[in-house]
Formats: sequence, structure tokens, C-alpha cells
Amino acid sequence: MKYLTLGILAHVDAGKTTLSEGLLYVSGAIRSMGRVDNRDTFLDTDAMERQRGITIFSKQAVFPLGEKVVTLLDTPGHVDFSPEMERTLQVLDYAVLVVSGADGVQAHTRTVWRLLKKHNIPVFLFINKMDQRGTDPHELMRELQQLDGGCVHFGGEDMDAFYDSAAMCDESLLDAFLETGVLTDEQLAEAIAARKIFPCYFGSALKMDGVDAFLRGMDRYMKVPSWGERFGARVFKIARDEQGNRLTYMKLTGGTIKVRDVLKGPAGQGQEAAPMEAANAPREDVWEEKVSQIRVYSGARYDTVQEAQAGQVCAVMGLHHTLPGDGLGTESGKQQPMLIPVLNYQVRLPGGV
Repeated sequence: MKYLTLGILAHVDAGKTTLSEGLLYVSGAIRSMGRVDNRDTFLDTDAMERQRGITIFSKQAVFPLGEKVVTLLDTPGHVDFSPEMERTLQVLDYAVLVVSGADGVQAHTRTVWRLLKKHNIPVFLFINKMDQRGTDPHELMRELQQLDGGCVHFGGEDMDAFYDSAAMCDESLLDAFLETGVLTDEQLAEAIAARKIFPCYFGSALKMDGVDAFLRGMDRYMKVPSWGERFGARVFKIARDEQGNRLTYMKLTGGTIKVRDVLKGPAGQGQEAAPMEAANAPREDVWEEKVSQIRVYSGARYDTVQEAQAGQVCAVMGLHHTLPGDGLGTESGKQQPMLIPVLNYQVRLPGGV
């Protein structure tokens, strides 16, 4: 199978979760669309998320896209939960940046854009809420090109204007266009993967306008990376299920992982660390722990599998020393976050606790 990991990011209230519902529905992954105001969306499964109408915790869903299998990671848009969003960036192959057509490029949109640039992630943009009065696609394109001159309107009817705009984003594209008068899908896909071009699609996720065209565009222009044969994985999230089992969410970047495999990594106290000094201490030794279960989540549901392959995102049970950002196997080192919370705090427990 050809696996891809796609993250969806936005400023709060841009319609990110609604677009996620639309992508899952059009692809056939879900039978009916939920709505944020009805508190029945597929990905906002936590009771607090449904009550507040916002995404707090990153969630994942799996859907088919042509010959590919895509893991969609929905992330919080509210600035207070930005670290949860930032942790997912280290495992993305592509990102979808949702921009509200009614509000344009906002402050947090620029912050997310800088993070995507730092992590060198190719980006597709969906300009949402174009059904609202006063939205002007030409003015919005001018705003987007202030983020990067490589933002190009895809899906328009004027192909000559499209080729002109795309060819101006890269010298090799310009040479090809001057020679043949057109640009191939492969040339455009290469430029998108190299962050030379950022495709922009317009529509309304709530009205399902433009969602199908956006999905077809991603299928057409997203390239599946080549994965190594040796095992490698990057940890991006630690959570617990309803029974209290510790889950290590990871993206496999090479090889495979099987139930009962023994994994190694830098020793540390993990999320059970106490006191605080122990959690921040260097982890120089090595731990060895056996994988007891592998889960592939889609919304609140999951399938248990005996093996996960390179390119897949899975949740692993049996690991108690992992931390977000840890690299396993060929993925050496730990990735540090760039965003820093405004408020920091420590819990200092009494001796012996």
C-alpha cells in the first residue's frame, strides 16, 4: 500500500474540522457528515471538545485516496493548544492549511506558516467560507502571495493564466513551459513537494462546495515518499485509552513494526516522571520494551493489527519510557518544539510521593 500522512491546520474558526468531515465523507470513509454545532463530528470525540465546539486534542482518521491510503491528522486551531498542533508537524508528509475567506490571513495563520516552513512540509491551501458575502478571491490571493509568492490558484478555468502563474514559481518550470507551452502533472507535483508551489483551492466546506475538486487535486499532485527498509519511527503523541493503557502514537519512517517486537530507545521516566528534575534529566541509558499491541485509529474507533508498515501512523501499547519527539530505530535524536507557552508551571510534590 502507498501510505501518506496529511495534517490539517488553521486559525481557530476557519472551518478546519468541517473540511475534515467533508474530506472523509467525499472519500467514502464516513457515511454521513457531522457538524460542529450539532456536536456530532467524527473527529472531535472528547466531551469537552463537543461542548466547546473546538478541537483540543489531535485526532486521526484513515481514508482512501485513489491508490493511496491517507492518515488525516486533525489538529487544534486555537492558539492555547498550539503545542498539540506543533507535535504533529514532525510526522507529516503534506499539510492542508485552511484559511477563512471571510477573515483572510490572520496572525495564527502566519505562525502556522512559519512552522510549516521550518519543518519543510509541502502545503495545500483551502480557502473556506467563500459562500459568505464580501469574500473576494482576487484580494485573498494577493494576501496569500504575501505569505509566499508560490501560492497559485488551482482549479480555475483559465489554463493559460494558471500555467503562467505556476511557471513563474521555479526556473525549471519556466524552461519547461517556454519549451512546450504546458506543464505536466508530474512537473507540478515535483514543484509542490519541493515547496516551490502551494496550490490554493476555494470553496465552502459547510456547503460541500469545492471539497470534491480539492480532494481530486490532492490525489493528482501528492507524491508518496520512498521509505527505507530499516525500522525507524518518530513519536508525536502520548495518550491513554479509557482503560488507562498508555499509548505511544508514532509514524513509521522505515521498515515495519510487529506485535512482540522489542524496541530500544533513550531511558527516561516518560510521562510518569516525578519529581520535575527527573523528567528534565539527560536520558543517556537505553531501555528495551516489547510491543504488546498495535492499533490503527480512525476517529474514536480502532483496529488492532499484527504489523504496521512504513508510512503508517499507529498507536503502540507496551512502551512506558517514550516521549513526544523521540526518534526510534533509524530516527535518531529528539525534536524540540518552537512554540513556547505564555504560562509555565511546575508541580512540586512532597518527599516520598
